[in-house]
Parts: sequence; C-alpha cells; structure tokens
Amino acid sequence: MNKLEFVDYLDKGSFLEIFDEIAEEVEIVFHQGACSDTMESDGKYMMENNYDFSCALFNQCVQHEKRFIYASSASVYGNGDDGFIEKRDCEYPLNVYAFSKFMFDNYVRKFPHVVKSQVVGLRYFNVYGPQENHKGRMASVIRHFFNQYRENKVIKVFEGSSEFLRDFIYVDDVVRVNMHFMENSFLNGIYNCGTGKCRSFGDIADIFKSRYSDAVIEEIPFPDSLVGKYQKYTQADIEKLRSGAFEAEFMSLEDGVNDYLDVLEKTDGYIK
Repeated sequence: MNKLEFVDYLDKGSFLEIFDEIAEEVEIVFHQGACSDTMESDGKYMMENNYDFSCALFNQCVQHEKRFIYASSASVYGNGDDGFIEKRDCEYPLNVYAFSKFMFDNYVRKFPHVVKSQVVGLRYFNVYGPQENHKGRMASVIRHFFNQYRENKVIKVFEGSSEFLRDFIYVDDVVRVNMHFMENSFLNGIYNCGTGKCRSFGDIADIFKSRYSDAVIEEIPFPDSLVGKYQKYTQADIEKLRSGAFEAEFMSLEDGVNDYLDVLEKTDGYIK
C-alpha cells in the first residue's frame, strides 16, 4: 500500500503534512468531509473542521495546481427569502454549520486571480440514499422513517410537515453531478446541486404509506430547539448547473425513496 492509497485513513494534520509528497500522483481532490451536524453549537470545533482545514486543503491544491471539487451546502441560503441562486445576495446562514460553509465559499471566492486549476463548490440540497449509516441524527429523514417503521410501524412527522418543503436529491444524482465536473475541467465556480423541485416531508410519509400499508403516520410537536434555525423551504435554482451542460434528469422522489428502501430492507443501507 503506497502513500496515495492509505491517505484516506490519516487524520487531517497528517494528510496535509504529506500532501507535498503525493501531489505529483494527484490529479483531482474531492473534498467531501465535514462536520455536518446542523445542531452542533461549538463554533470553534465547527470552524476548525469546516473552515480551517478546508482552507488549508484548498491552498495546497492551488499551490500544486490540482483540481479541487468540494462540498458546499444549501444551508448557506438560510430561509430562502432572497432565493436560491449562487450569489452573495441570497446567502443568510441560520446556524453554525451553515456559517462555516458560507465562510469557506467566500474564502474560495477571494482568489480567482491566483487559481490556475479547476475549483468547483457544489451546494448540496437534501441528499439521501445508501451509505449514510454513520450519520446518526443527521441521516436523511428516509432513514429515520425506515428505522421508526421497522421498530413499531409508527412514522413520526413534525406538525405542519405538509408545509415543510425541501429539495430532496438522491445520492446517485449527486455522484453524477460530481462526475460531470470531473469530466469537464473547464467548468469553475459554485453550483447548486439539487433537483430544482421541492417536496414535503408529508410526501415522503405518503410514499412510505403506499409501500407499507400497515404504517401509521403520527404527528409530533415541532422541537423548540429548531425554532429559528430550521430551513422550512429549499428549492435549488439549477439554471447555472444546466448552463454548465449538465443535462441528465434527476430521479423522482418516489423512485429515489423506493430505491433506497430496497437497499435498507436488504442490507440496512449498506451497498454490498
């Protein structure tokens, strides 16, 4: 196993220390890692993981002229009052996680004059699908609903969920978007990674009910801890993504949820 193969197993500091040594073997860096807990209140921890390390990795890629595709987040748009377009006027983060992503996007925007290789930030909307077993409470609502159904056939939704609208995107489509930018190295900038359509959490509960006729939908009070920090509506503006020649159709919510449920039923969410 050479350095390039085992680098994924190193901690952040060790990775940066050996980047100079492996740079010649690297063509492109996909930076997907972060603390994604939107309820995390430790600002220092969040900024160290989502801002400081991201800046250091970005700087290394710029120095070595390596292509850099990273995970931004739709959370930077906040409540969406000003729309979901990839521009500063639309951005208003509501929590520490969103602020860390917002800050890194703005850091990247500062250096177009020194960047000679591709840099792309993808603002992920509500991603769901296999391989999220490690995410705990930050796993998608589909996984949480499945666990609830499996436990006692009761699916719990917040009161008013039919009015909570999100842009849900299947993880396979997210991978396709990443591969599109890998295959088109001339494309640069920040792009929304969503379907351009919003659906409600109630719609997802209905999909479960259609698949599992014995499922019971139960409304529960909206948590006080989320008041003022919760995005009740997201819908990606994908005009810029389409202008970048991404023409593939996105999987429908019904097809995506059922595809994921097939995996959950067979392997508890792991791809084997």
